[in-house]
Amino acid sequence: MNKLPPVITVDGPSGSGKGTLCLALANKFSWQLLNSGAIYRVIALAVLQYNIDIKSEKKLVLLADSLNIRFNLIKNKLIVMLEGNDISNDILSEVIGNIASLIAKYPKVRKALLIKQRLFRIKPGLIADGRDMGTIVFPDAIAKIFLHASLKERALRRMKQLHKNGFNVKLSTIIDDIKKRDDCDRNRLFAPLIPAKNAFILDSTSLSFEKVIEQVLAYINKKI
Repeated sequence: MNKLPPVITVDGPSGSGKGTLCLALANKFSWQLLNSGAIYRVIALAVLQYNIDIKSEKKLVLLADSLNIRFNLIKNKLIVMLEGNDISNDILSEVIGNIASLIAKYPKVRKALLIKQRLFRIKPGLIADGRDMGTIVFPDAIAKIFLHASLKERALRRMKQLHKNGFNVKLSTIIDDIKKRDDCDRNRLFAPLIPAKNAFILDSTSLSFEKVIEQVLAYINKKI
C-alpha cells in the first residue's frame, strides 16, 4: 500500500495569520496548499451568482459537489480559480465571509467538501489552512498548529487586507463581523473551531511574522 503524502495543518479563527503562515510554509517546503476557508467563500460567491437559497442544505450540497475549484501559488500569492476564472479578489468581502460562515454550519455541506479537500493531498505534501483541518479533515497530519490572536488585532489585520484590495470598511464593522463569525465557527454542532488535542497552540497577537514562522518551524522540525 502506498503511503499517503504528509500533511501539516494550520487551524484558527479569521485574521489569526493562518493564510500568511501557510503561504510561507508551502513555499518553504514546495508543497501543495489548501485554503479551506477560500472554498467556503467560493461557494458563498456562487450562492449569490446563481441565486441559491441559503436555507436549502440540499441545494448547497449539490452546488458544492458541482464546483471546479483550484488553487495556484504564484509569487507568494494564492490565486483562487473557479471554473478556470481568477476570483481571488471577488471572495474577499465581508459579505462573502459572513455567508461562508452560514454555509459552513451545514453538516452535509462539510461532509461533501471532505472529499474535495482530501484530493489536495498529493506528493510531496500538503499545507492545509482552515478551522477543522487537524481535527476532522486530516486527523493523521504529521504536525498540527492552532494559531490565534486577540479580536482587535485580527480585525486590524483584516482591515489592512481589505483596504489593500480596494475595500473601504470601518474597523468597528469588521470587529462585529468577526465576532459573529467566531460565534458561528466555535458553536456549530459539526466540526467546531477547536484546537486538535495534540496541536501546537500559538498566540500571534504581539508576535512579528518572523517570530511566528521561527516558532512554527521549530515545532515542525521536532515533529518530523
